[in-house]
Amino acid sequence: MAARRGPTFRRRELGKELRRLRERKGYSAKDAAEAIESSHTKIHRVESGHNQLPRVRDLEDLLDLYGVNDRGDREHLLALHRDSLSADWYRPYQNFMPSGALLYVGLESDAVTMRAWNSHLVFGLLQTENYTRALFMTAKLVDERTTEFVEKNVALRMERKAIVHGDNPIELRVILDEAALRRMVGGPDIMREQYEEIERVAALDHVTVQILPQDLATYRSGANFVLLDFDSELDPVVMEDGPQVMTVSDKPREVWAYTRRFDAMREGALAPVTTPEFLHRLAKEIDDE
Repeated sequence: MAARRGPTFRRRELGKELRRLRERKGYSAKDAAEAIESSHTKIHRVESGHNQLPRVRDLEDLLDLYGVNDRGDREHLLALHRDSLSADWYRPYQNFMPSGALLYVGLESDAVTMRAWNSHLVFGLLQTENYTRALFMTAKLVDERTTEFVEKNVALRMERKAIVHGDNPIELRVILDEAALRRMVGGPDIMREQYEEIERVAALDHVTVQILPQDLATYRSGANFVLLDFDSELDPVVMEDGPQVMTVSDKPREVWAYTRRFDAMREGALAPVTTPEFLHRLAKEIDDE
């Protein structure tokens, strides 16, 4: 599989190296911020990959502070910086995305494997366009959203599916709670179409979909989450999907904790080969009503 190297990946890669260099020298974020006349908050956000470091001069000043004198090392970091300033593909949608989504969606595009758990709704990369639009339209009046907001988010979600269906697809493993599949969104026709889409995607060699039955007494995570792994030294991350914000972390303890949760549910869920039959049964129940 070819390496994924988008602007968000480069920002995170550069930030990780800058943090390593700073800590090696024993400097605080405040020390680094003073060197470029900035704030320690901005330094932390640059080091975590949330923000760009816009000026080349700022990077050069930090490298001087950290004692990076080797020409090859400096050129490598300057190249990372140039790549990190490229426009992300999701730029047209960023004003309509929730807090934390910019970093996550960028990293999602760069990941090589993804493990996801959803308890209340069909996982986003499995959703049909009609299902997604029905979700946003249901909440439109309550959340006081515009039609433009709805259509931008529908388009964004459909474009994100390219990592599953493109030439260089991600390895995807999804666990869905039965409740997520039974929750009526948009009406029977939309749900039948959604079941067919899940079955179609689950049949792909690089996709695995498992279902956790409601009547099974086993562990269930209370939060929806996604684990992303990359094909380089960039650390894996976990994203917890809250109602209004996506929280992204690469802290080893948190990644480990969510990995344990995923593995526990994977062991408790039905085997992947049973997913089509389960979906057919749900569709038949709708037809019989």
